[in-house]
Amino acid sequence: MTAALFIQFAALIVFAAAILLGLLRFVRGPATPDRLVAADILTVIATALLVVLAFLLESALYLDVALIYSVLAFVGIVALARVIETGKRT
Repeated sequence: MTAALFIQFAALIVFAAAILLGLLRFVRGPATPDRLVAADILTVIATALLVVLAFLLESALYLDVALIYSVLAFVGIVALARVIETGKRT
């Protein structure tokens, strides 16, 4: 096992642990803003996983997907935060 392969597997293990902790906060969040922050964390982790996948598969397509996904996730989180802050759905 080379050092690069070991680092890649270690990164995947860290990402898996981060996903589990983010899901735990999402499920057990005492308030809606806590769940929103957990959802934002999960989208950031998913974006990072797409970037690592692009590196592992040597495909730039996954970088494009990660970029579009992160922009859409950001817009969605901001919209949900605005709904929570104002209390209205328009």
